[in-house]
Amino acid sequence: MKALQYRTIGAAPEVVTVPDPEPGPGQVLLRVTAAGVCHSDIAVMSWPAENFPYELPLTLGHEGVGTVAALGAGVTGLSEGEQVAVYGPWGCGTCAKCAQGKENYCLRADALGIRPPGLGSPGAIAEYLLVDDPRHLVPLDGLDPVAAVPLTDAGLTPYHAIKRSLPKLVPGSTAVVIGTGGLGHVAIQLLRALTPARVVALDISADKLRLAREVGAHEAVLSDANAADAVRALTGGLGAEAVFDFVGAEPTVRTAGAVAAVEADVTIVGIGGAALPVGFGTMPFEVSVTAPYWGSRGELVEVLALARSGALSVHTETYSLDEAPLAYQRLHAGKIDGRAVILPNG
Repeated sequence: MKALQYRTIGAAPEVVTVPDPEPGPGQVLLRVTAAGVCHSDIAVMSWPAENFPYELPLTLGHEGVGTVAALGAGVTGLSEGEQVAVYGPWGCGTCAKCAQGKENYCLRADALGIRPPGLGSPGAIAEYLLVDDPRHLVPLDGLDPVAAVPLTDAGLTPYHAIKRSLPKLVPGSTAVVIGTGGLGHVAIQLLRALTPARVVALDISADKLRLAREVGAHEAVLSDANAADAVRALTGGLGAEAVFDFVGAEPTVRTAGAVAAVEADVTIVGIGGAALPVGFGTMPFEVSVTAPYWGSRGELVEVLALARSGALSVHTETYSLDEAPLAYQRLHAGKIDGRAVILPNG
């Protein structure tokens, strides 16, 4: 089969031919119908050799949907031809967090060498994907594969982040979304669907701010040195009750802290590597700062249900498997608004 692999540190990913996988006991083989392209992949490919945690070559793609092509021995509850989405953050399935469906916070994954597809295990940007356990598959139930595949990360991750702050997003409150690309433009829609809060979007790109308005942001503000003052002005000087930073770089983290209201939640979702100091007097009283990761299996079910209701519509651009390297080039250059989706068998 064809697959997109990161093969050499510092080099661009390549489309190569690799052996077709076969499901072993308890495993499921999917014929991939759609796979997402994410900034996290670019971050992985930027790590130096001395810090690289995975074995190469690595087939990329941690967002995947597909059709069940074959079942390993002992697998029940699925049938060939069924269309499913892949829950990406695989865990051990038995620890205290996994028992709650929170495999994104599995307590034993590192010790057991369990890696998500595309982030240590072979990923979804390939004609076939081997899934380690049927519990990591969620029925699409009529959702279009291209529309659904970004929801497994670009939908699930902001949903998990926002869900924690719902009690604070009451009528009259303000939520700030910093970075309105793949995850951020979904976060805006989730905030509009789930809360009565006013949504203020920040980005450095005029195109992404236009997209933010299209998907429901009440206000769109250029993310520059004056952004914090602009948000403060919009909130009568009080700041926002919830701030979601989907970039996580030093300038955006500073802005996130600067626009937080008393008792606000500041959630750093982006993997830009910056930190926000927490301590008495550094920010308004009782500001909570957190850095969540992905989401639970149950939350993925909820996100897909929201999509079926019409509450979510991810902006996508589609590419063939042979065009996958181009999709990463365009993403790295900031030329993709929303999410790039690869159609490995399209």
